[in-house]
Amino acid sequence: MKIAVTYENGEVFQHFGHTEEFKVYDVEDGKVVSSKVIGSDGNGHEALAGLLADRAIDVLICGGIGGGAQAALEEQGIELCAGASGSADEAVEAYLRGELINTGANCDHHHEDGHSCGDHEGSCSCGHGHEGKNVGKTVRAHYRGTFNDGTQFDSSYDRGMPLEFVCGAGQMIPGFDAAVADMEVGEIKEVHLMPSEAYGERDPQAILTIELERLPGAEALSVGEQAYLQNQFGQPFVVKVIGKDEKTITFDANHEMAGKELNFTIELVEVL
Repeated sequence: MKIAVTYENGEVFQHFGHTEEFKVYDVEDGKVVSSKVIGSDGNGHEALAGLLADRAIDVLICGGIGGGAQAALEEQGIELCAGASGSADEAVEAYLRGELINTGANCDHHHEDGHSCGDHEGSCSCGHGHEGKNVGKTVRAHYRGTFNDGTQFDSSYDRGMPLEFVCGAGQMIPGFDAAVADMEVGEIKEVHLMPSEAYGERDPQAILTIELERLPGAEALSVGEQAYLQNQFGQPFVVKVIGKDEKTITFDANHEMAGKELNFTIELVEVL
């Protein structure tokens, strides 16, 4: 097995699309037998998935990554473990022990005021590869989001204020960003997004069953409630309680929109 880690000065580099190096580990019988640092060859975003596939990488460990890059890795059959930080060597050892939790695409919100994925200043380091006249520009858009049965899950119209974001900077889910990239001011567009263009597919490995005695305070949680867990490196992530008995509690760490097809009516209000 080969594991690649986004790499800089011994640490897990935090922006997949801008990594200049990977550290590649050869693993046999669950142990690292050799490692070397390779360059990214100037590639970025989804192109990096092809580079890793060409080098027969089985697993990628990284920090920040977006939905577009995650989908590209899935197409290449590369397992993703995102959300890592700190020592690259320690991250690999944690993965081999089964202690490294994958946060999935962690820069893929369809709306999150103030979220800038590291302040990209018009360029995306979260795995999205967008082209279009609005890319890199601050735009304002109204939207209404619905499920396939017509149920509305969100609407900027109801709040009376358009959403402002930098197009193509990873502040939005990939399909939303792509839809706005070439829109004209005043244009209204209807889009239907598959999970790969939105919050990704549900990951069965994100279902976590833990003994109650290992989580002080967990006995007070009820099914349906949200809580925060921490990964190996102390980073918090949201989970939902989906099961509980006298000895164990089961959490779902998938995004609540994972696996869902989403529909958006998007109106481009202004390009700043």
